[in-house]
Amino acid sequence: MPKAKGVKQVAFNKKAYHNYNILEKYEAGIELFGTEVKSIRQGNINLREAFCMIKDGELFVRSMHISPYEKGNIFNKDPLRPKRLLMHKREIHKLYDRTKQDGLALIPLSIYFKDSRVKVEVGLARGKKLHDKRDTAAEKTSERDMERKMKERL
Repeated sequence: MPKAKGVKQVAFNKKAYHNYNILEKYEAGIELFGTEVKSIRQGNINLREAFCMIKDGELFVRSMHISPYEKGNIFNKDPLRPKRLLMHKREIHKLYDRTKQDGLALIPLSIYFKDSRVKVEVGLARGKKLHDKRDTAAEKTSERDMERKMKERL
């Protein structure tokens, strides 16, 4: 069976873009079991409350919910277990230094398949204040209004 080519996005964390300013983005592999990959292929994944943490030089994603695979029976794992992310050691050390020094957070932004492998896009983020959230909402509404007016002209 030939391997799938290209990129297919499975899940996207909209709440992360609402609550955080994303400064940098990184791509990481993820250590999963077979039934978890099958469940992700069906789209049974939730990134809403997920966050990343570095422990003992390893990067983990926590609170990422992967629903159990229906036909997995005894092979299903705990849906909320911490999953290890695979990155180069120097990248992990760089991220660790940035999070400890600058008070930044690591947030998973999206899950996607890249040539049949599951990848996670991790963002180095700074939390937004309430007035920042209002500003971005106002910008979005003004952009939508401008687009509507441009369509009316045509």
